[in-house]
Amino acid sequence: MDDGIKLTWGRDVPGELIERWPKDEKGEPVLPAFLASSSQKDMGDAVLIGMLESLGVPCLRRFPHYGGFGKLVLGISAEGVDIFVPETMLEYARALMEGVPEDEEL
Repeated sequence: MDDGIKLTWGRDVPGELIERWPKDEKGEPVLPAFLASSSQKDMGDAVLIGMLESLGVPCLRRFPHYGGFGKLVLGISAEGVDIFVPETMLEYARALMEGVPEDEEL
């Protein structure tokens, strides 16, 4: 019952991000651009990254200072996480974060 489907939901697969990251005309990955800082206490980072990646925007997480160690030991970083996206997709990612204005009907 394989049907060629690769299930990876809920996992960070090493090397997969570089495959999804856009490339420039030389075939090199475009530079990452800072999008936002987020606390991990309310899972805001996971929600934001999940939304962006489901819409085709790859995201890179960077844990400031000793945040990576806290993430390893506690499961969350007390210092939060910085989220980066490809610089070519930064404006699109910002627009997605803003969402639909409240007075606009869908």
